[in-house]
Amino acid sequence: MEHLNALGQPLGAPMPDWTPPPRPSRAPLEGRTVRLEPVEIARHAESLFAANTLDRDGAMWTYLPYGPFAHYADYRDWLTAYVGNDDPLFFAVVDSRSHEALGLAAYLRVDPDAGSIEIGHLAFSPRLQKSTPATEAVYLLLKEAFALGYRRVEWKCDALNAASRRAAERFGFTFEGVFRQHRVDKGRNRDTAWFAMLDGEWPALRHAYQAWLDPANFDEAGRQRQSLGAMIAASRG
Repeated sequence: MEHLNALGQPLGAPMPDWTPPPRPSRAPLEGRTVRLEPVEIARHAESLFAANTLDRDGAMWTYLPYGPFAHYADYRDWLTAYVGNDDPLFFAVVDSRSHEALGLAAYLRVDPDAGSIEIGHLAFSPRLQKSTPATEAVYLLLKEAFALGYRRVEWKCDALNAASRRAAERFGFTFEGVFRQHRVDKGRNRDTAWFAMLDGEWPALRHAYQAWLDPANFDEAGRQRQSLGAMIAASRG
């Protein structure tokens, strides 16, 4: 429906009840297979570094603006710089069975006045990549952001990062375009692909996530019976 002012100019839809949401808290986010804990050096740094060392060729760091880290002391010092920050707010992705921290994720570019927040800094070790806990970690971040009242959750990545672009689409984000020559990372140009998910889309997407994460969706060997991508596509009609 088009909204016009007295001059006949189109305007955005009115939002008389809009109230900026609070910033994310540092409370842990609990799931069935994973727990997201605000990063603490004493609790998480050694476990994270050990999990990251399984990435022998450093592929997990290619499209991040930092890393890889050859030595624990270097990784600890880098991580220490972010502990206590609210933006980015880093979480350790902790496996519920082993209680080991296997990856990082963060909220960043938090803009309560606009109702916008981004999920990023995803540094998933090989033990976490393409796993149920990895998907549940993203679900928990989405669930919390929309529960707080954010209108828009963003996902951005290097436009050349095909794996991240596929992941964004699998997770239900919508591609919105490429910002050309957006940044310089590690001495190279970065064009950035932008994706987003809106609050009006979340109820159907949340149902798809919950159906995928249901233990009944996995066989005795832990293999999915139906893919998240298929469930999300079905939720969109």
